[in-house]
Amino acid sequence: MQLPKSLFTVVTFARINTRRFFRDRLSIFFGILFPLFLLLIFGGIFGNSDSASFRVAVINESGSEFATNFVKELDDEKSFDVNQSYATLDDAKDDMVHSQIDATIILPENFGAVDESTRMPSGQVKLYYTQNNAQAGQTLTTVLDGLFKGVNTDITQVGTPFTVSGEEINDQSLSQFDYTFAGMLGFALLGIGIFGPVNVFPELKKQGILRRLSTTPLKVWQYFSSIAISQAIIGLVSIAVMFIVALTVFKLEVVGNIFLLLIFIVFSIIEILGIGLAIGGWARNERQAAPLSNIVVFPMMFLAGTFFPRFLMPDWLQAASGFLPLTPVIDGIRFIVNEGYSVVQLAPQLGLMAIWTVVIYVIAFRVFRWE
Repeated sequence: MQLPKSLFTVVTFARINTRRFFRDRLSIFFGILFPLFLLLIFGGIFGNSDSASFRVAVINESGSEFATNFVKELDDEKSFDVNQSYATLDDAKDDMVHSQIDATIILPENFGAVDESTRMPSGQVKLYYTQNNAQAGQTLTTVLDGLFKGVNTDITQVGTPFTVSGEEINDQSLSQFDYTFAGMLGFALLGIGIFGPVNVFPELKKQGILRRLSTTPLKVWQYFSSIAISQAIIGLVSIAVMFIVALTVFKLEVVGNIFLLLIFIVFSIIEILGIGLAIGGWARNERQAAPLSNIVVFPMMFLAGTFFPRFLMPDWLQAASGFLPLTPVIDGIRFIVNEGYSVVQLAPQLGLMAIWTVVIYVIAFRVFRWE
């Protein structure tokens, strides 16, 4: 089946752009190898972030003297990093999901209360942990059980007045590498979508290539479509390399649907590419393109969650950065890979990306110059 002439032109230029990329060593380095290099660095830092102590939230619901002394002794233990700022389990759960704490210890109201029949204090500690921290939770259960054995021996030789109960909550926590990986994918998409056209267009204008193309029947939409296809291919290759490294070296666990992730990444490349097309298409030379691209890229690079989680930012900055074009891309990748989101659950991210795509491409078509 023969393609229509307009589509044949798009496919031809897409093939030319793709070949140009893979023949240029500098493009391969910045488009594929440099993001991979950063992934290895950040993965080495955050991929194996085992702590020497357990970060635990302690919620003391008991007013007994024994409970107060127990929390103080727990805080003095070098193997525990105790945080008592949480009022309820729901407050602590959010930080457990974000891997800011390993588990939550709750001392119920009757913990440490003196039993009238035995005239001895008793109680059961409740320990909560997430699915991803099951090993740490089980270890904590064993450690606390050992502590209580010593307390029980001091109190009585019969029975076990103090016990610990460990319970896994039905939530998955995200490791620091989970945030790093999604951010590195976002950084790779920035390089492919923005720096590609920004670096290539001014050079093509300088050589007069775009001016000669303007004298042909080639339409702007055809040229943009060919670039979008070639950049999507390049982007998928770069992302695939990073995924292979993350899976084999850092043992990344992919929870979501791979096919949905591929579609989402292609959509992300198309959205981000519009920014590169707008800047590169408007700029007459490198002196105009470079500063403008940096003004656009750097805020997204540092505020969209590329190098560190957005939840560490102040609330007002989180709210403002949530509207950046790159933010729904990184959030969406993280939601699919680590939390198994469906298309319906990704509606906020997809909606924001669709709005940005329309706005960006309207600007790109209006400001594009052949020379």
